[in-house]
Amino acid sequence: MTLIKWQHRNPLSDMVSNIFDNDLGDFFGKRFSDPAANIIETPDSFALDIAAPGLNKDDFKINLENNIMTISAEFEDQKREEGKNYSRKEFYYGSFSRAFTLPKTIDLDKIKADYENGILKISLPKKEESKVEIKKEIKIS
Repeated sequence: MTLIKWQHRNPLSDMVSNIFDNDLGDFFGKRFSDPAANIIETPDSFALDIAAPGLNKDDFKINLENNIMTISAEFEDQKREEGKNYSRKEFYYGSFSRAFTLPKTIDLDKIKADYENGILKISLPKKEESKVEIKKEIKIS
């Protein structure tokens, strides 16, 4: 069983976003796209790691609805520099949302999340009955 990435998006919105992200994002000097995710399966669980450096754990929201886990974040970065004859202020606001369809083998009551060193780590333990590995050879008639 594997986790399936699911994103409900509007193709026209994506096209417009890509135009502005590629052109204006570079012009303003900052861009933030959907963070990369690693999914690791072990016999007992799945581990989902999301690379999101520079955020705080309070920036994240993790919601679960109908076996779809949505991870989102909103953040703000402010810098202010002052000198003798100038003042410069830069703002950056951003957000992202990633959705994953969880297999039915996940024990939803035991999901845990931790944010450390720029990585959001989500532990998705499997239900006890799903850990039993059944191997069988099927004969072709």
